[in-house]
Amino acid sequence: MSDVFYVVGVALLYGCAAFLTIGWVSSLCDKIVPFDDGPKPGRPPTIALVIGTTILGGLLASRGISLPEVGLFAVLLVSLAACWYSDVRCGIVPDYFTLGPLALVLGVGVAAHNFMPIVSAVIVFLPFALAAVFSKGRGMGWGDVKLVALGAAVLGLNASILAFASACLVAVAVAAIRKRRTEPIAFAPYLAAAIAGAVTITVYS
Repeated sequence: MSDVFYVVGVALLYGCAAFLTIGWVSSLCDKIVPFDDGPKPGRPPTIALVIGTTILGGLLASRGISLPEVGLFAVLLVSLAACWYSDVRCGIVPDYFTLGPLALVLGVGVAAHNFMPIVSAVIVFLPFALAAVFSKGRGMGWGDVKLVALGAAVLGLNASILAFASACLVAVAVAAIRKRRTEPIAFAPYLAAAIAGAVTITVYS
């Protein structure tokens, strides 16, 4: 019974954190003017993001993760939900939700004498950064690049490459279905979903 309460408690914690953070992001987006050459502002799936974060929190807790891991995964998943919301709403991925969690993940790794998160982040970051440079931020925004670095630090090299390749394929397919191949799209939702899915699969494997 205590395990059930623990899972439900963690799930509700994640859901509440996502709800409050998205509320904060909404106020940030109110002050942001979308770029003319960026993705068209849309309506983020707020309820789905909160529910999804809640479910993922429960799934992770059901695997018996420790309290420090609960905190680390909460920061990650809530930040992913915030990135998703912000990119759809105003075409911007705030540094609060990429560089902040990235610094936390790298700091935890260094404290544990594990430098692979740094290596993975740098290796995966570079090709996406080049894409941002050559596309001048149109094909790949710098917010997306920072989100990629965060995902690579969390997932590791091999898993992140697979996750981001899948995200790119899905994004291209969706753009083709919607007949928007030549229009910029909000890419953070695809990256965030790929990272969250990969994290959950990793914990369950």
